[in-house]
Amino acid sequence: MTAVGLLILRVTIGLIVAAHGAQKLFGWWSGPGMKGWVQMVEKLRIRPARPWAWVAALAELVGGLMLATGLLSPLGSFAIAGSMLVAIATVHLPRGFWVTKGGYEFNLSILAAVAALALIGPGALSLDRVLNISLPEPVTLIVLTIALIVGVAVTLGSRRAEVSQAQVA
Repeated sequence: MTAVGLLILRVTIGLIVAAHGAQKLFGWWSGPGMKGWVQMVEKLRIRPARPWAWVAALAELVGGLMLATGLLSPLGSFAIAGSMLVAIATVHLPRGFWVTKGGYEFNLSILAAVAALALIGPGALSLDRVLNISLPEPVTLIVLTIALIVGVAVTLGSRRAEVSQAQVA
């Protein structure tokens, strides 16, 4: 039953996040497409906007598909975690907890799920198991955690200062 439970969790979270990335990349499901997504990243003051927009969109699409299929676990989980942490810090945190106010409730739920899956592994019903892939533990988790912290810090550190109305006038 554990394998089925992990499969349900991986596929659900993975495909939701992959679809979110597809909205950004391709404009599917009323998404912004890359042109609109780059503009959004510019509004978030992340520089340079175009490469960071591509990183975020691909992290969600590819990370979501890796998570859903259980391929090269835990790489997909960490890609998604980086995207969620930057989204929380740049968009949702100032709006509070509840998603009804634009808060970080949903992002935190996804972050918790991918963290748990990174620690537990993809389970028996995964491509990792079928292909007999097993990344070394705990080294992989330690290296990916350091890369996640550095990547999020660099992304957030790239933000230009907010221009106040007084500075514009």
